[in-house]
Amino acid sequence: MNTDKVTEHIINWLKEYAKNAKVNGFVVGISGGIDSAVTSTLCAKTGLDVLCIEMPIHQAESHVNRAQEHIAQLKEHYANVSDISVNLTPVFETFKTEVSLEGNTEIVDMALANTRARLRMTSLYYYAGLKGLLVAGTGNKVEDFGVGFYTKYGDGGVDLSPIADLLKSEVYKIGQHLQVPNSIMVASPSDGLFGDARSDEDQIGANYDELEWAMKVANEGKNIEDFEGRKKEVFLIYKRYNTSNKHKMIAIPICEIPKNLR
Repeated sequence: MNTDKVTEHIINWLKEYAKNAKVNGFVVGISGGIDSAVTSTLCAKTGLDVLCIEMPIHQAESHVNRAQEHIAQLKEHYANVSDISVNLTPVFETFKTEVSLEGNTEIVDMALANTRARLRMTSLYYYAGLKGLLVAGTGNKVEDFGVGFYTKYGDGGVDLSPIADLLKSEVYKIGQHLQVPNSIMVASPSDGLFGDARSDEDQIGANYDELEWAMKVANEGKNIEDFEGRKKEVFLIYKRYNTSNKHKMIAIPICEIPKNLR
């Protein structure tokens, strides 16, 4: 990958999209992870307004520290960057008092994790509407089109996706090129939706290098019979996520009414 050219291409694409949409710039949710760091830096390099928003909900201290370090670095280098912190913990706790928390604990925990992401999406769009900005998504290609590792109408609810055609390894290369803080570069990827230190790999059962490999061979038409050992295990993990999350990756199904019924 030609890192310089790809970076320049994304920045120009962002500027052109914003110009055509007649908006002032972008709003980005900052998590302390590599994807939001790269996305927000690319947006900052457009010269347009960029609002970085922290939205902690019982957030791990390490995530908060990395997010704040990144925002401070951006503001030091780009006069067009501003930030705000929206503490959504009280909102989340109030929500929990109004819904049923009975049932399978694992299922309830997942539903609450997705609720966190949707509260954040609502906050991003509130400020986007207030300031005439577009919500820039932070999903990469493996998450968005491989395993569907995001929340529908949560972090998947965006106006445009600058890095969604980049594999995770490519996001890291761009991050290095953009001089993203080292604390973010070396941190284990995590969605931060459970208020603890669990990583994406802990949840999925495979790391991003393995998932990139599985995505590549799956797109080449390979089958489970072609592999054994760890490769077979990873391929099964990838196919399971890809199949179960397909509803996130395709257009919303529409019940089309036959002409003869109208």
